[in-house]
Amino acid sequence: MNLPDKTIERLSQYRRNLLISLGKGKEFIFSHEIAQLLHITPVQVRRDIMLIGYNGTLRKGYDVKELIDLIGNIIDTEEGQNVCIMGLGNLGKAIIKYLSGKRPKLKMVASFDTNSEKTGQLYAGIPVFHLNELETKIAELNISIGVITVPFDKAGETAEHLVQAGIKGILNFSSKPLNLPDHVYLDEYDMITSLEKVAYHTKKH
Repeated sequence: MNLPDKTIERLSQYRRNLLISLGKGKEFIFSHEIAQLLHITPVQVRRDIMLIGYNGTLRKGYDVKELIDLIGNIIDTEEGQNVCIMGLGNLGKAIIKYLSGKRPKLKMVASFDTNSEKTGQLYAGIPVFHLNELETKIAELNISIGVITVPFDKAGETAEHLVQAGIKGILNFSSKPLNLPDHVYLDEYDMITSLEKVAYHTKKH
């Protein structure tokens, strides 16, 4: 199933909120309830869920557990995927703590840094390796996703190292735009852009 990026983003958000609802004992949910949680329209929710081949009932809505499982089958792999953090500064540390244990099919297994004072240790249970070990550890630990949290001037070469090591997907938290080969999926998160978007909307109010 080849879904648009925006649909995948929303499916991830649906699952997160459905898991919260399930934890509160909710067994069924309507599209307008999901829409309220995400501040989008019920029509958008119904379109996304129809796109993945699932239908609810008029009387009860969607089965929460079934929908969680279906979204999991679409987004996750059966065996899961391993992730590494590139750069163990403040942002890298924060992301490790935030992501650890959040999704059983996405496992944080390593971090890499050039500072020898940080390497050879564990941070929040995650081993810290020197950048020189990148290619070996990517293969050894079967890492397919790299998260870049290094400073702006190091992001390009860090991405190159990841590509050469055989990584398949990169999430870039640095503000430097990256240019990668087509076989490596790239998602770039720019905090400044997100903050400016919020600033624009608050200005209007």
